[in-house]
Amino acid sequence: MNTGASPPVRLMVVDDHTLFRRGLVALLASDPSLLVIGEAGDAAEAVRKAATLQPDVILLDNHLPGATGIQSLPGLKDAAPAARIILLTVSEDEQDLQAALRAGAHGYLLKTIEGDLLAQSIHRAMRGEPVISSEMTGKLVTAFQSAASPPAPTAPSQADPLAQLSARELQVLQQIALGASNKEIARTLSIAETTVKIHVQHILRKLDLTSRVQAAVFATGAARPQAASGSDD
Repeated sequence: MNTGASPPVRLMVVDDHTLFRRGLVALLASDPSLLVIGEAGDAAEAVRKAATLQPDVILLDNHLPGATGIQSLPGLKDAAPAARIILLTVSEDEQDLQAALRAGAHGYLLKTIEGDLLAQSIHRAMRGEPVISSEMTGKLVTAFQSAASPPAPTAPSQADPLAQLSARELQVLQQIALGASNKEIARTLSIAETTVKIHVQHILRKLDLTSRVQAAVFATGAARPQAASGSDD
């Protein structure tokens, strides 16, 4: 709950279903730590309003008329560079999840999410953490395990960026992919939170990444194979 110590998170809701959009706006309005400053029913309107309103967070449906939510991500990022963009969708397709993260989304939530969890996810995204619905974590684990599977016994290859990571760093990276905070990772792995922070710094440096969101994308196997070569986007 917002106690006045910090301003509420300024939100824009993008969804073409009017009843759902208005219901979501009403739900968000019940939380004083959140403030809906704009709505849009399609991608073009969303880009125009994002440029004018500069929201902190954009909740974006994928199934929009014309361009999809994922297709509109580049335009929204250009219009409001500081905004955190979270896909709020019915799609449980792993390809949609990976495409959204690859295009720069900061989160991927299903519309079945409870209201209090949605609010928590919005605040976590504001802190720079990737937020993924729990229903999708199994898909992330499978994708991560495929990406992290050791190659056939051969001489170590620098072409495999995951080979640079220690066993503990791989565990931390997997937790990042699941959207866990440093405190949650520390509890899961039974290590100090300060140790987790050090591991995260090492992971980003070794993989030539700049954020936890990029690390989550990399861990799911959605990043381009050459991402570790230094040609970051």
